[in-house]
Amino acid sequence: MLVRSLEEIKGTDRDVEGGNWNSRRLLLAGDKMGFSLHDTILREGTTTPIHYQNHLEAVYCIEGHATVELVPSGEKFEIKPGTVYALDKNDKHLLTAHVDTRMVCVFNPAVVGNEVHDENGVYPAAKDA
Repeated sequence: MLVRSLEEIKGTDRDVEGGNWNSRRLLLAGDKMGFSLHDTILREGTTTPIHYQNHLEAVYCIEGHATVELVPSGEKFEIKPGTVYALDKNDKHLLTAHVDTRMVCVFNPAVVGNEVHDENGVYPAAKDA
């Protein structure tokens, strides 16, 4: 059994700073669960281009307010506490935080832990991470 608290990973290598966001990575590939679990803070007033070509992601909002815009269609979705969205087709999107927004993110396959978005908003495939 794994038991890990958010407080014990803050300030460690599992606490990854991405400029517009901060991802606290509670479960990673090395934990051998088949997925990774992140507690992520999006910073107010930021827009982040993201395109997970190598991962599927489900996101559950627990605090704040954000908008997800699909690219290139321009379709927008309001995200508020209690809302989940799943990027089940490796959807290219823009994520805008209207206020500081806290999300719980699940990735499949699991991320290794040191990933940050490249210039296209992509995390590398696990074998390349």
